[in-house]
Amino acid sequence: MNFLNTAILVYVVRLQVQSVDKPLYRGTFHCFQSIIRQESMFGLYKGIGSPMMGLTFINAIVFGVQGNTMRMLGEDTPMNQFLAGAAAGTIQCVICCPMELAKTRMQMQGTGEKKSSSRKVYKNSLDCLARIYQREGLRGVNRGMVTTLIRETPGFGVYFLAYDLLTRSLGCEPEDPYMIPKLLFAGGMSGIASWLSTYPVDVIKSRLQADGVGGKYQYSSIMDCTRKSIQREGWRVFTRGLTSTLLRAFPVNAATFATVTLFLLHVRPDEGSKDCEAAPASHQAPLQQQAQPSSL
Repeated sequence: MNFLNTAILVYVVRLQVQSVDKPLYRGTFHCFQSIIRQESMFGLYKGIGSPMMGLTFINAIVFGVQGNTMRMLGEDTPMNQFLAGAAAGTIQCVICCPMELAKTRMQMQGTGEKKSSSRKVYKNSLDCLARIYQREGLRGVNRGMVTTLIRETPGFGVYFLAYDLLTRSLGCEPEDPYMIPKLLFAGGMSGIASWLSTYPVDVIKSRLQADGVGGKYQYSSIMDCTRKSIQREGWRVFTRGLTSTLLRAFPVNAATFATVTLFLLHVRPDEGSKDCEAAPASHQAPLQQQAQPSSL
């Protein structure tokens, strides 16, 4: 799923940050075609090293923080699921922000250039972060941290809340012949709900992290970026790349939840049965702790 994630995110980022005065792409499909034609299939996987490196650490942080927060809160309620997810989203930003900065810079590298003539500024994600640190220090490596926090904190909260509400209403007993479709639906819709709740912030975050590529800076702050973006493109700017993001969100999150649930049912059948019951207070907690929305 990381390969699908990265391939879609390349043209999502490019649609989000392209100039409205001289747009390179007319839409999602045209962007996809242009990348293939100009940069080959490998153009779709620029920046894959960054999420591959950070995913394990992010999952570990989300698992630990969300689980410990639920234990501290005691009662398993929808509100506590939201708070625990929000806490997990906040803490994992320490890794998520630099990881996405490297991913964005790598994905913007060589935009619109033929593969043969493309000049590589960064060799890989680690080289990208190292060069940014040399030029701008820690502040440069953490560019976009505030917008990442604004996106991830409520985004993870909505994600866990939506999954909790959907699984409670649908039920997911192991004996149910429709358990897998229900898990796929609940996971996919939770991912969509999470992205819809925070997508405008993601657009601003991408623009701030892509700002400065080529040595030219356009934005001095979050408010400056928001104001200039609205002035130039109107409120529609906050939907750039949304279709591609939602198309990615459903299958990725559906597969994540279904895989984790079935794995737990297989290795811990007794506990798994409890986790899939809708009524008890311990409902779904272990399953939710291991899933995260796509940079989540």
